[in-house]
Amino acid sequence: MSHPSPDAATDTVAAPDEPTAPDELTLAADFPAATREQWRDLVAAVLRKAGREELPDPVEGALRRTVATGVDVAPLYTAADVADLPGTGAPGVPPFVRGSRVVRPAPSAADDQAAGGGIPAGWDVRQRHADPDVGTTKEAIAADLEHGVTSLWLVVGDGAVPVGSLGDVLADVLLDLAPVTLQGGVPAAEAFLDLVEGRTDLAPGGSLGLDPLGVQATSGQEQDLSGLADLARRAAAHGDLRTVVVDATVVHDAGATAVEELGCALSAAVAYLRALTDGGLTVDEAAAQLEFRFAATADQFTTIAMLRAARRLWDRVGEVAGVSAELRGMRQHAVTSSVMTTRRDPWVNMLRTTVACFAAGVGGADAVTVTPFDAALGLPDAFARRIARNTQALLTEEAHLARVLDPAGGSWYVESLTDALAHAAWAWFTEIERAGGYAAALSSGLVHERVAAAWAARSKRLATRRDPVTGVSEFANLDEQLPRRRPAAEALPPGPGGLPRVRAAGAFEELRDRSDEPGDRPAVYLATLGKPAAHTARVSFASNLFQAGGLATPTGDGASGFAEAGTTVACVCGSDRDYADAAGLVAELRAAGATRVWLAGKPELAVDGVDGYVFAGCDAVDVLTTTLDELLGARA
Repeated sequence: MSHPSPDAATDTVAAPDEPTAPDELTLAADFPAATREQWRDLVAAVLRKAGREELPDPVEGALRRTVATGVDVAPLYTAADVADLPGTGAPGVPPFVRGSRVVRPAPSAADDQAAGGGIPAGWDVRQRHADPDVGTTKEAIAADLEHGVTSLWLVVGDGAVPVGSLGDVLADVLLDLAPVTLQGGVPAAEAFLDLVEGRTDLAPGGSLGLDPLGVQATSGQEQDLSGLADLARRAAAHGDLRTVVVDATVVHDAGATAVEELGCALSAAVAYLRALTDGGLTVDEAAAQLEFRFAATADQFTTIAMLRAARRLWDRVGEVAGVSAELRGMRQHAVTSSVMTTRRDPWVNMLRTTVACFAAGVGGADAVTVTPFDAALGLPDAFARRIARNTQALLTEEAHLARVLDPAGGSWYVESLTDALAHAAWAWFTEIERAGGYAAALSSGLVHERVAAAWAARSKRLATRRDPVTGVSEFANLDEQLPRRRPAAEALPPGPGGLPRVRAAGAFEELRDRSDEPGDRPAVYLATLGKPAAHTARVSFASNLFQAGGLATPTGDGASGFAEAGTTVACVCGSDRDYADAAGLVAELRAAGATRVWLAGKPELAVDGVDGYVFAGCDAVDVLTTTLDELLGARA
């Protein structure tokens, strides 16, 4: 077959008509409009098929999930859920829900192009340093500032950066470019003020980091706030150097939810306003001395909504206190949560902190600190610090997360959650104030009781693995080799009467520590019933559960491999149908030396001879503790 040359004449083909767009484009226009009632009917049908006989009215109550004290989230949000909510304004103006920062257009096209089109530059990338070795800290600071970090957070005092070495540590830092935030009380603050005496060119955004109420919450000892005003006047002489950090991570680290975190932060801030104004500052000057620190978690939407709610609440407090509108924008420092970090499988912490950093950026935090993935093991190494700062660089430079202010704004879900957190936190804040204020509520135990109740509820969800901890309570790696790190001293260890420090993985990691004691690893023999297709799912479930406690899980057909497993505990795994013959297998295991026999299934199966049942939603910590007591007690 021959083909015409490129120059050959061809038949003329009429050009297609220019496409035209309809005046109104409606998504899913060819489908009938769905109603909430139709959705509810479908949800109810699925739940009944899954075995739920009694359902709440409305049915979505079965799918609601608690994210903070008194705050649940629903499975579906529509425009009707936000119809009665108050307005959120615009970024940079009251009530500051959409952020305290505002983007101003560049004065000319050339400047606009140079500045990136008026796009926000991102948040302050703040790295924490607490290594008492001055040379190591100086080297780490230099590496951070050279590779994307824009401000420093120095922990000063016993076990951290020595107070007397502060000048040496900061000798090579250009303080007119890199703001410094301290943590170390009055000695650290006075040392820094002496170091910068006479300078008015300090980079904006630094803080002396004083938080006496946070010290009281941790130590249990009442603190004196009377000297804050004098230090604030000294700080104000250096420009935008703040004095006080309202550190809500203290209550977060004790197990509080976002509601307790917000309410305690507001009450502490009000106490600081009173102390500063009593010391002679105007209310505007006092408000300008405060920075707030919140924990950012891998529950990204709760973190986003919490930061938005915090700004709304502080604007309201400022309005009542008489703070000028332009000064009511909250300066927020978000720190990735220490509660969510793990000692076991610590590399997963990189994923957790990435999600938390994302949430902090979307939520509008002014400064963000990503905790290195190995922080729960001790002092982080250079690689961990590099990953921490590069997490932020990736989100701002590659993912362009900072190009839009409040990208979650307008979401029916986020707006509803922001409002719910604000109302619940305001109720808790007013309860504290009625009790005499934050210091009084700490002394009386009111805060401790509220936080303990929140942690107890969370602990139950963790123990039953409703709140899973990947790599620890789920999908544990028994063969992992943990990195070794130099021990890190706590900046302020909890004292008698102070709030504790908790971690979500703590109970399971204590079990793992017991299992790792010298000697052969304790094991639970998984005795299978029936064909592999019938028992594989429950074998996988039981393996995952027992390995979360550091227990090996050798598997065999029936009781045939029990003797070789070297254990006295077994778990029968099969289908509900095969469990009709389970009593015989239990008797065989007992005859072979089993002192405890679990069954993978719910108690309703009522199999004769078993000691207990393991199933989705069971108290895994109790099961594992009981099993380890049995196995390790037998060794003794």
